Amino acid sequence: MSFFDFMESRAREINSLLCVGLDPHPADLPKFTADAAKEFCFRLIEATVDLAAAYKPKAALFDALGPEGIVALQDVIAAIPDEIPIILDAKRGDIASTAQAYAKAAFETLGADAITINPYLGKDAVDPFIVDPEKGVFLLCKTSNPGAVELQNLQVTIDHNPQTIVNGNLSKITLYEYIAGLAQTWNTHNNLGLVVGATQPESLARVRAAAPDLWILAPGIGAQGGDLRAALQAGLRADGMGMLIPVSRGISRAEDPRQAAQEFWDGINRERETTKKESKMQNSEFGLLSSELAEGLLEAGCIKFGSFTLKSGIVSPIYIDLRRLVAHPKLLMLVSAAYSHILVELDFDQLAALPYAALPIATAISLQGGWPMLYPRKEVKEYGTKAQIEGVYEPGQQVVVIDDLISTGGSKFEGIEKLESAGLEIKDVVVLIDRSPDGGIELRERGYQLHAVLTIQDLLAHYEQSGAIDPAKIAEVRAFLNG
Repeated sequence: MSFFDFMESRAREINSLLCVGLDPHPADLPKFTADAAKEFCFRLIEATVDLAAAYKPKAALFDALGPEGIVALQDVIAAIPDEIPIILDAKRGDIASTAQAYAKAAFETLGADAITINPYLGKDAVDPFIVDPEKGVFLLCKTSNPGAVELQNLQVTIDHNPQTIVNGNLSKITLYEYIAGLAQTWNTHNNLGLVVGATQPESLARVRAAAPDLWILAPGIGAQGGDLRAALQAGLRADGMGMLIPVSRGISRAEDPRQAAQEFWDGINRERETTKKESKMQNSEFGLLSSELAEGLLEAGCIKFGSFTLKSGIVSPIYIDLRRLVAHPKLLMLVSAAYSHILVELDFDQLAALPYAALPIATAISLQGGWPMLYPRKEVKEYGTKAQIEGVYEPGQQVVVIDDLISTGGSKFEGIEKLESAGLEIKDVVVLIDRSPDGGIELRERGYQLHAVLTIQDLLAHYEQSGAIDPAKIAEVRAFLNG
């Protein structure tokens, strides 16, 4: 498996995002020797082995002890159980044969699973470390030291096609956001993550927007005084994963390291649950995310007011065209996040997108949340596999149907029947906009539950309150929908 498959498996298995730092500072040892450093780390491992999603030994503190320190580091890494990822905090940065030698030292000589590196030399400095999908890298992206702003906060102007980086909104951004966007495109083996200081929630949020599915190593909680809740709210993925919270002195210097680790573990999971509940509440009460969505959909022309002749021949004062989302990557990622707030509460194995409008939406959700995806074809292939369902699946798997909007339930049933005929099970249908007059009663009568990010009434109320649309036009649309 890839490094982050390994990482996520461990995190889910023990429900932990805690990364325990193994930093044998001279001040914490009776004597600064290799044996003392090794014993210090052994005690921490023994005290936290069931709570740690990963361990992070700091290479410099072992290097300072000379050859005996390197042997001690090897012994410490060897003492960590195989099922726990080991991130070597070394901050390497070089190219060509030198970078290859650093990678060999970290992964083969020492036996680490991942390493921190400096990307300042560009992709040449990254490639030697990520060639093996089983070995991971955390790129320094936004660090918390005071001098970091001298470089990392520089404004950069992008003069090439920005569509593949940072959600397509890159005319001028900070250097650290640009690095995050590059990392998103470089992560072809699911083994590349980022280092972002937890003491800077705003930067964390910007990095998460630029790299929606990457894992973030976020130091700064504990001795550095970072706000755990603010960091998790800013950096967690929609599935409640995607962050590691490293703590070293906050555990190692505690009177009872085991108890301290347990308290950090409890605190992280408590804040994760609170963040999930607050996100759900915000979504259900037309909070900030929904407001931003409503405004974005109007600005992008996905919702239009005027006079439109529908396929049925009826003239409508409102027209919804969510196929336009593909031209607005930033808005598409916002839509994906809104779907994910609903999806994290549902039980399913895969997403099932109904063609065609839902295909790019479900793809964005899949990339952001890490959920696999399939889709029923509108027309059965007449060649090759003649597949009716595209994707990899097993009969009996639970799928959640993704579509763009619902007017009546009837249009959904053709795709649902194809999925069920392939042995897939369906309980839930999730759409961006519910414009049905009855909240999806047809679906409920057939045993399916409809979930909508927004309703047409939500949108009309928002546009009326914000003054974005003339009240007379809002009244006309309401009369049309109710008629």
